Amino acid sequence: MSDEPQPQQPHPGWAKREPQAAGDGRTGQPGAPGTPGTSEKAKKPKRPKRTGWRRLIPTWRIALSTVVVGLLLIVGGFFLGYHLVQIPAANALATKQSNVYLYADGSVLARDGEVNRESVSLARISKDAQHAVLAAEDRDFYTESAIDPMAMVRAGWNTATGKGKQSGSTITQQYVKNYYLAQEQTVTRKVKEFFISIKLDREKSKNEILEGYLNTSFFGRGAYGIQAAAQAYFGVDAKDLTAAQGAYLASLLNAPSQYDVVAHPENRPAAEARWNYVMNGMVDKGWLSASDRAAAKFPKPKQSTVSTGMSGQRGYVVNIVKKYLIENGIVDEEELGRGGYRITTTLQKDKQDAFVKAVDDKLMSQLDKKKRKVDSYVRAGGASVDPKTGKVVAMYNGIDYVKQYTPNAVRRDFQVGSTFKPFVFTSAVENHSETQSGQTIDPNTRYDGTSERPVQGWTGGRYAPENEDHRDYGHVTVREATDKSINAVYAQMAVDVGSDKVKQTAIDLGLSKNTPELTPSPSIALGVATASPLDMAEAYATLANHGRHGTYTFVEKVMKDGKQEVELPERREHQAVSREAADTTTSVLRSVVQNGTATAAQAAGRPAAGKTGTAEEDTAAWFAGYTPDLATVVAVMGQDPKTAAHKPLYGAMGLARINGGGAPAEIWGQYTRNALEGEPVSDFDLQLQDGADVTAPPSGDASDEPGDGDESGSGEADEDATGDEDGSGSATPGDSGGSSTPPGDGGGTESDPPSTGGGTPSTGGPSTEPGPTGGGDSGGDDSSNGGTGPGGGDTDGAGGGDTGTGFPGIPVTPGRQ
Repeated sequence: MSDEPQPQQPHPGWAKREPQAAGDGRTGQPGAPGTPGTSEKAKKPKRPKRTGWRRLIPTWRIALSTVVVGLLLIVGGFFLGYHLVQIPAANALATKQSNVYLYADGSVLARDGEVNRESVSLARISKDAQHAVLAAEDRDFYTESAIDPMAMVRAGWNTATGKGKQSGSTITQQYVKNYYLAQEQTVTRKVKEFFISIKLDREKSKNEILEGYLNTSFFGRGAYGIQAAAQAYFGVDAKDLTAAQGAYLASLLNAPSQYDVVAHPENRPAAEARWNYVMNGMVDKGWLSASDRAAAKFPKPKQSTVSTGMSGQRGYVVNIVKKYLIENGIVDEEELGRGGYRITTTLQKDKQDAFVKAVDDKLMSQLDKKKRKVDSYVRAGGASVDPKTGKVVAMYNGIDYVKQYTPNAVRRDFQVGSTFKPFVFTSAVENHSETQSGQTIDPNTRYDGTSERPVQGWTGGRYAPENEDHRDYGHVTVREATDKSINAVYAQMAVDVGSDKVKQTAIDLGLSKNTPELTPSPSIALGVATASPLDMAEAYATLANHGRHGTYTFVEKVMKDGKQEVELPERREHQAVSREAADTTTSVLRSVVQNGTATAAQAAGRPAAGKTGTAEEDTAAWFAGYTPDLATVVAVMGQDPKTAAHKPLYGAMGLARINGGGAPAEIWGQYTRNALEGEPVSDFDLQLQDGADVTAPPSGDASDEPGDGDESGSGEADEDATGDEDGSGSATPGDSGGSSTPPGDGGGTESDPPSTGGGTPSTGGPSTEPGPTGGGDSGGDDSSNGGTGPGGGDTDGAGGGDTGTGFPGIPVTPGRQ
């Protein structure tokens, strides 16, 4: 047989192939024609190359490989982590440290208590309380695993998308965090929590885990564990907690201090909503009958009790500084509750002591509570700020934190009276405002000071505030109107400037935009707003600092466990109002101290500027003043210790009345003198508005009708319609007795024509028409003294809360009419 290959018959339907070139190597035999079957394989078409966007999509082989490798890594990582992470010993919570609060010089101010915790077995915790906690935190605790991956993913997504920091932890995970780990929010801690939770779930029963969780959780009021919480809030043991009480304690786990309705009554709606959620959850799970749920009422916690270690000013300071740290995001509330922090405050011990002594000398020592019931109403509050740094260097909050719980320095429920008037004038200069007749407002601008003269240019209805004792002053300068605190002038000025601009200036200077009753209307000038002494001190510090404003601060330094320094927010300062506006206001307020209602402040022995004020019906008297180095506000307030209602101070200290030029200015003078003792005397360096350096002659056309004079018999001035003093004993109505010339101001004559502010003076009686929003006709009858709701904070009265600040205090008083 021939060795030559036999020709192959082409397969039916195949196309005729072209002969291959010899030696192309495709047959495996160089130079030979393709052998059967090999050319067809060599000629198999290639897979087309992926082009364009298809190159970005992985093939199914790559995708499958990735999934397999990923699963292997996850499984391997899980087993590796499970074997590497061991259940550690309990953390140091059992030996928790106190927080130490220091004065600025490093001396100890206070120590924040010992750990308040008593561990109990699950059998000593009522079933209702157990079920309430489960309904609040983990309703499927007994049937679910130690971790809930879906909840963790959901919580992470909500946090990442800006819906707030949320927890995806089960009770087991929370117990692991509380008992075995620290509280830092790190990936490492979360990984440890994950594996320890799984191991713990295998090694301990659900009852043991629940018992541990209930004994380590923080409930506020310094209480760790449900037994301590039951005693702190209801004075009962954990085994005696009812469903309603248990649901309240379970609600606290979500926000321990904020849901304490005694300390923060303004948060009661949120606390009740959380309580209802827990109670309804108990019904849904069959732990509480529908009838028992319907009969249950929101429980009322008892007043918080404090140790004697918090007596005097210490307890007030600790709570205020705590709130400052938490609200500014410096330290988490629960972490602060665990202790170990060393907090250096801005308070200076010598100034703090001087403040307390001044209040004792000028006010408290003059009271006789057995002889005069009204003396039992007297409260005092004050704050002192360094204008250049914004540091709060001293505060006075009450006679004793253990006896009077409400911190008077930060409460926002008493009207500030005419201490607000300087903000009106500052706004006038800042906005280059003019009177109704077109004159630029400056210290020498003349206004009609007739009592009950309707303001002109206000479209919100008739408003005709009366001056004290219906006294008429005729045409007076702004400087003289400030000295005598004339309501008619400043109500008109607020309209000339624009009450909305006045409000904004007050906020720019330092008042909170949420200050109760801070509404744009003519009455804003008379001080119907209820700012705190600290708020007012911050605003007056801005005036003292030539219009530059920086938020106040309580804290110099925070250390954790003696080695880790906590970062503090950067203090920001800006020019809130022009230097010209601030300094011109200072010039006018210097006259108040030299010739007006605040002559008692001269006891400071230094150049000073300030303003007196009194709340409606004499429920509070104020003095706000400053030197170049220190801005301080003092308020004397009237509050019933039983009902927490605001009370007039007529007859207190044996005087007919307490006005701003009396005890408040006297306290301010003594405190400022002692606080600055040994420091160089500084004078004001003022850059004034054009024409403000010349003092116009006083008016001489006031009504000849005498007023009631000094009812108090103290030699101090009477108050205006918001309670401000006028006259100060230095001049009779209509005759100032000389020009009002503070040091540094030159004499001169008034060349401009008088500005009446428009309108015809009204000589009638008090207006009975309603005043504008935020105030009213101060000449009308006002039977409201405010503060009649539950509140307070004295140990013998109902607990209250400061709705403006979140500090414990009194419900906000309605604006005066």
